[in-house]
Parts: sequence; structure tokens; C-alpha cells
Amino acid sequence: MAEVNPYQSLRTQIEEAAEYLDVAQGQIDRLKTPERVLETNLSVEMDDGSIEVFRAYRSQFNGDRGPYKGGIRYHPQVTRDEVKALSGWMVYKTATSDVPLGGGKGGIVIDPSDYSESELERITRAFAVELTPFIGADRDVPAPDVNTGQREMNWIKDTYETLENTTEPGVITGKDISSGGSEGRVEATGRSTIVAAREAFDYLDKSLEGATVAVQGFGNAGWIAAKLIYEMGADVVAVSDSSGGIYTDDSFDPAAVKQFKRETGSVVGYPDAAEELSNDQLLTLDVDLLIPAALENAIDESLAHDIRADIVSEAANGPITPAADDVLQDDDVLVVPDILANAGGVIVSYFEWVQNRQRFYWTEERVNEQLDTTIVDQFWNLVDAYESRELPSLRTAAYVVAIQRVISAGEQAGTWP
Repeated sequence: MAEVNPYQSLRTQIEEAAEYLDVAQGQIDRLKTPERVLETNLSVEMDDGSIEVFRAYRSQFNGDRGPYKGGIRYHPQVTRDEVKALSGWMVYKTATSDVPLGGGKGGIVIDPSDYSESELERITRAFAVELTPFIGADRDVPAPDVNTGQREMNWIKDTYETLENTTEPGVITGKDISSGGSEGRVEATGRSTIVAAREAFDYLDKSLEGATVAVQGFGNAGWIAAKLIYEMGADVVAVSDSSGGIYTDDSFDPAAVKQFKRETGSVVGYPDAAEELSNDQLLTLDVDLLIPAALENAIDESLAHDIRADIVSEAANGPITPAADDVLQDDDVLVVPDILANAGGVIVSYFEWVQNRQRFYWTEERVNEQLDTTIVDQFWNLVDAYESRELPSLRTAAYVVAIQRVISAGEQAGTWP
């Protein structure tokens, strides 16, 4: 598979959407470029007394609509361009969802499985020290991402509050409930992916009952998406993780597969599977719904020609390259774009931030109802833009709507030296 630069993918998506807008080129250039990028080296003592150095980044892409918002990932493949791209997608994700936040993203180049919990805590706190001058409830609000979770967010919150001598739970989201986190946050990304898919089925006048579903990636978003759509009556016929995939002629119970993965480290080898298959084979199965829930660029132009799903709901960020998007459009595959489908994480992060500011906390039922309403409203808003403007795809519609919202906020604020 050819390597695709995610930052260039983002810029291409913005440029394609801009063709349908009457916007000055200078505005578009501004919306393709981050406002600032922090690049830092973390020198951290290991358990054996040695020192290791870790490269880390935080990109603040655009804050016209509110504080920068976006996750922090720990992964050996983190790059400056990846972080820039992800922070840009966050701008358009928050705008598509119509929550009053901007876009940011961070990451450390690290494989966390190689380090002890105490080492990870020191690495995380070292990064939090570097981030402290740049973050805050009204400036930049990080969150979990790949290989990070409540534990790391709690460490960052504590480091920030200690250095600033304050109590500010809204400095970060995705925290543990007892540290100011929100009910419903853990399931939010998978839930929004399925709510968006449900609306797509409705749009195409297709039934979810008995629909066949394949899920690539069985981390938090993927397995939650599988569980929720299974509970809606769909048949989850294939799932995969980084080790490979499994297929059945009937339907998997995602909860049982998840338990097997917890016990063995992979879905591969699950006893009720009819056969094993590669991730690429899973992506090309003849199913009603495909959910790519792994990393970006999973579907490139070459693989796109073999995609046979009717609907794709993107749980991952940027799983389809721009060239692959063109192929899927030509083949009439309805793609619900990541900046809406997986926006549940940032939407519920926004709810968490609101609750932190008010010091008043919601029930899980209220969180889920509010998330459902937000996704449904914005899905049909995209459909309206898609049809009324005769746009080529829902992704283009999402960028058209989002760019308009960001530009409007920027114009209202004005420009001054």
C-alpha cells in the first residue's frame, strides 16, 4: 500500500470542498494551515535509572469557534504531519457537529506496551509540563486518543492543576468519572458511528434488521460500534484487529469476541469463527455496512476498487484516502465521513467540558440522548447540503458546511494586527 501523507489528504479535502464555495483563496489557505505546532523532546528517567528521549507534538489548528480541542495519542508512528492533519480534521469535526470548539491534536512517538506504568506516568507528566503554558479550559482542551485513556488524562489534569495551583477539571476531557469525567464518554465514538450509520440506512430506505456488518479494528470504537449495532438487530459477520480478522456465516456476539480478545490478546483464534482473514480481505467483504475503526489510510485507491459494502461509516480518522473516495463515489458507495460519524468523542467531550464548567453532572441517559439528537440533526443537515448543492459526496457536504461555519466565526471576529 502506497504511503499517503494525512496532512496532504486534509488539504486536498478542503480544496475540493472550496470549489463549491465562493471564498477567497486567502481564507482557504488559512484554513489549510495550523496556527501553531509545539514540537518538544521529553527527557525521562526510566525504572532502571537510564534516560530516554521522546519526541512529542501538539498542533493547534484553528480556534475561531472556541478553544482548541483534540486528543493525545501514544503511537510509534506519530509524526508532525499526522498530528497537523488530525488537528485540522478536529476543526471540521467540531464545526460539522456544531459544537463551539476549535481543533487541536497531540501525540508522543512511543509504543506504550514497551514501558511500565510508572514510566508512562513520568512520560505523561513530562509532556503535561510542556503543555501547561498552552492548554486550559478556555485555551486548549486535550482528550484521549490512540493508546491513551482516563489514566493518562487524570495524570495531565493533576500535573496542570499542581503547576497552576488551581482546580480546573475542564482543562482536559475523557477523565475518570470521579475526576470530573462524563457518563457516556467511553462509548461515545462507537455510539455516534452507529447512530450515523442508522440514519444512513434510513436515508437509503434500507433496514438495519439482519443487515450484514464488518468492523475493521476492535479497539474501543470498533467493539462498541459492533456491540451497539448487534443490539439493533444487525449481523456482525466479521471483525479484525492488528493481528488479523475472523468471519462467520451467521453473526458474532461482539461482547463474547471482546472477552476472547481480553483473554488472548487478539480476535484471531476465536472458536466460533468460520474462517480467518486479513484486514484487507475484511474490508472487501460483500456486506451492507463497513466500519473502518483502525488507523488512517486503511482504504487506498487500489483497495477501493474492491470495496463491496453499500454504506461505510468511518469510526477511524481518515481511513479512506482522497483518491479512494473518488472510486467509492463512482461506485455509489455511501460514505458517512469521519468528521460526523466518529464525532461522538468530541461531542461528549464538549458535554464533559460544559459539566466541568457548571460543576453539575448529567446522567448517562441524558448524555446519550443529547448525542443522538446532535448526530441526527447534523446528518440530515449534511444530506440537505449534499442534495441542494448537488455535491459529489457527504464528505464534501460536511466540509462545505464546516468551512462555512469556521469562516463565518472568523469573519465575525474580524482581523487585526
